[in-house]
Amino acid sequence: MAAGLRKRGPAGTGTGSGARWGLGLGPAPLKRAWQERRLLLLEPRYTPLVAACLCLAEVGINHWVIRRVAYTEIDWKAYMAEVEGVINGTYDYTQLRGDTGPLVYPAGFVYIFMGLYYVTNRGTDIRLAQHIFLGLYLATLLLVFRIYSQTRRVPPFVFFFMCCASYRVHSIFVLRLFNDPVAMALLFLSVNLLLSQHWSWGCGCFSLAVSVKMNVLLFAPGLLFLLLSRFGLRGALPKLGICAFLQVALGLPFLLENPAGYLSRSFDLGRQFLFRWTVNWRFLPEALFLNRAFHLALLAAHLSLLTLFAFCRWPRLSRCSSRLTSSGSASAAPSTTSSTSGTSTRCPTSSGQHPLAGSPTCSGY
Repeated sequence: MAAGLRKRGPAGTGTGSGARWGLGLGPAPLKRAWQERRLLLLEPRYTPLVAACLCLAEVGINHWVIRRVAYTEIDWKAYMAEVEGVINGTYDYTQLRGDTGPLVYPAGFVYIFMGLYYVTNRGTDIRLAQHIFLGLYLATLLLVFRIYSQTRRVPPFVFFFMCCASYRVHSIFVLRLFNDPVAMALLFLSVNLLLSQHWSWGCGCFSLAVSVKMNVLLFAPGLLFLLLSRFGLRGALPKLGICAFLQVALGLPFLLENPAGYLSRSFDLGRQFLFRWTVNWRFLPEALFLNRAFHLALLAAHLSLLTLFAFCRWPRLSRCSSRLTSSGSASAAPSTTSSTSGTSTRCPTSSGQHPLAGSPTCSGY
């Protein structure tokens, strides 16, 4: 039999694809969940059930927010003005600007918000845009919940504070219509693809996320570590090539017109932000927030932590990953089902698939 097949356990133990998520579909698993309802908010294996309930709740919450809470105009009109300039034939990034300043996002942002420009009647149908971002929010939630479901490390009660109880999250999506949700949705899609061992597609989605907003580059060291651990330097180069190719392809019309202008505006590492828009650094005096020495200190701290990780953690994690990969290639161990817990245990297979983090017998990964 194929390695992916699982042995049938005793009745009510939860087998098949539902058990792989820690929760089956049908009356028996739901009955078991009700019997163990005290553990619903504590056991990670109930993440899919709790996630489904939270997503249903979020539909109602977001509809209420859209209808009852006033929309706040910050960047949406500026986004529409910037992409309208491209529609009118301006490909010089230094000439593209909106009410709040020049266009400072890469080309992927332009294409996506150009689509929103047409769908929302040149950006005037705000209510339709809010409902589009509601759909994007729900898709992002599902992607995040799937990540937590596979890692099995976080108790489900935490998810309530992550979504339903967060005013800021709802504000960013349906009350502000920022471009951050688009970038992060693509990033979480990339993480899901990487967890499913679709490395090329995952790298492609990561590059698309960077093309919407440059701050996604903060996740690049983690992606580089995964690629080097999984493929080595030579094998990682084609994956990195996918990321680079997409950036060039998306930005080509603007690179041909004014390459220096496009690169300096869309990937400007020295950009200065206004104090009134900060959230995380509100406790600082404005003079300190705007001080270049403070910016350099933050950059130095970030680079120092990455260096510390590279020297202290990278070698150990790389050895662990190499052992698991070689073990999977040698033994071709199939997936099995525990008859005592009723949950599936995924270990390395002949295809080199890594185990899910937090699985019962492969938690060392």
